[in-house]
Amino acid sequence: MDLGLKDRVYVVTGATRGLGFASARELTADGAKVVLTGRDAGRAAEAAASLGPNAVGVAADNADPAAAARLVAEARERFGRLDGVLISVGGPAPGTAADNTDEQWAAAFESVFLGAVRLARAAAAELGEGGVIGFVLSGSVHEPIPGLTISNGLRPGLAGFAKSLSVELGPRGIRVVGLLPARIDTDRVRELDALSGDADAAREANESRIPLGRYGTPEEFGRTAAFLLSPAASYLTGVMLPVDGGSRHGF
Repeated sequence: MDLGLKDRVYVVTGATRGLGFASARELTADGAKVVLTGRDAGRAAEAAASLGPNAVGVAADNADPAAAARLVAEARERFGRLDGVLISVGGPAPGTAADNTDEQWAAAFESVFLGAVRLARAAAAELGEGGVIGFVLSGSVHEPIPGLTISNGLRPGLAGFAKSLSVELGPRGIRVVGLLPARIDTDRVRELDALSGDADAAREANESRIPLGRYGTPEEFGRTAAFLLSPAASYLTGVMLPVDGGSRHGF
């Protein structure tokens, strides 16, 4: 199936590893051009180099108020256009309501929530018909995840923002979509499993609750993201798509 990605240009944040990198890899594999970001310039450049000439790495922190405009400008300067963004950030600090500090909440709000809002607004101002804004969120949009209280607080609000934005931008032909990963086999998920004190036992317990019986792979997530961002998904907007092997049992 031709997704129609050839020569389209996307900004993908948090893309030096994990879900962001997997998404950038699948986009470029289908012919798209990508500006990928990470906080460390060296790692961003290395990640981009591994994807070939259609990717460029830029150091950017989602919490930086100037980052959004700079990334949009970078896409236009390097590749001459902008067709979409995929906003992915590292997960906020784990912890409970009693444990997480004001500083942790404030830092997470700046990067996970407000940083995403800024980039979405900047992209919306530049995109034309056929453009797309994607958010990498979490299964916590629908159900809180034990030990991830900050994420449980911020992700549903960001999904609400995305849904509102889809209604506002729909008349301009711009789509807004969200992806809700659960147990995808990334460094982040392995770190969370290790917090239990027995990573192998935690993984086994988690897999027992997944109908497909296993963790997803970054490649599986990346292919789903590439489809949602592509012209092949041109009639999908306002959707929050679980990528979770069936973990969410509700409709």
